[in-house]
Amino acid sequence: MEFVIYAKGHENIRGLHKTTLEITKEMHLTPKGDCIIGVSADKSMQDFPEEFKEKIRKSKKIIVEIEVEGIKDVVIGRGDERLILNHPTDIVIRKSDFICPRTLMIKADKGAKDINREIIEKLKNGANLTFRIIVE
Repeated sequence: MEFVIYAKGHENIRGLHKTTLEITKEMHLTPKGDCIIGVSADKSMQDFPEEFKEKIRKSKKIIVEIEVEGIKDVVIGRGDERLILNHPTDIVIRKSDFICPRTLMIKADKGAKDINREIIEKLKNGANLTFRIIVE
């Protein structure tokens, strides 16, 4: 089962955070938001079907494919029964096991700083981003 979100790059994208990675529906970004790799997302977790949220919570493996202009990177993490999955604007991937309404998955193998630098450079120039969530 999968869910696709489209977002955009922004000149202030830095992709330097060591433990988190985020996309947001917000249109603006300051340089402080160093975990954010996409803005103006067309969907949030509130748009996930309830069946998809349940699969995320029960999943031992969640794959997020990040694609920009034909270049792909993959982040793998896991779900948790405690995930809330209802934040209206932000979707956060975490290396830790911290859970809040913004958390999509935990124990991820990458944070923003681990994303392919070519992708980050294209996003800094305003490229479009495809964020595909695949739950096995």
